[in-house]
Amino acid sequence: MIDLYSWATPNGHKIHILLEELGLPYRVHGVNIGRGEQFAPDFLAISPNNKIPALIDSDGPDGQPISVFESGAILLYLAEKTGRFLGTGPRARIATLEWLMWQMGSIGPMLGQAHHFRQYAPEKIDYAIARYTNEAHRLYGVLDRRLASQPYLAGDDYTIADIAVFPWCRSAANQGIDWAEFAHAKRWFDAIAARPAVQRGVQVLTDVRPAEMDATAREQLFGSTQYQRR
Repeated sequence: MIDLYSWATPNGHKIHILLEELGLPYRVHGVNIGRGEQFAPDFLAISPNNKIPALIDSDGPDGQPISVFESGAILLYLAEKTGRFLGTGPRARIATLEWLMWQMGSIGPMLGQAHHFRQYAPEKIDYAIARYTNEAHRLYGVLDRRLASQPYLAGDDYTIADIAVFPWCRSAANQGIDWAEFAHAKRWFDAIAARPAVQRGVQVLTDVRPAEMDATAREQLFGSTQYQRR
């Protein structure tokens, strides 16, 4: 059995989607990051960077329990455990890893910053808004070019690279993106959004996540609390 510690965010939804695609049995435990639950000692024991998601698999590689943190590492772990969603053949696997690393190094950090400065920053900083909105446009352009000649990021196969990128694109409007500018990426996005497992995955924990961010959540996510040494 897999115990998943997560929240309804893009990084959490990556794992929710993959688990639904794989059909693996799992229990999800909500970690309310707006209430500081990511700083609890029990969670830090499996996620030392105090970020969701993290999991404990009671049936690890040697038959013993194993914990895994960082969403990219979890995607790889589950794909390798099952032999699925890594692409067909060595070239497709390399492409899958390339685009997974692109998501981890570019899409996540940069779109996260665009979202933050456009939506959540306590003051509007024109330089930061322009910098990260422009970078979001550049990254969507990279995505669009890649998908102009193939259905998925690694080629013909739907892989963990697509699963990693997709949740970040669900908030395109908040990142300053007009899908009309990126027809190939929009075709890809719509195809993934139509998958039943994806539709189930993006609903995980949404019923317990507050619709609005209050002052306590802002402090936990963006204030001094997150910088305390633990």
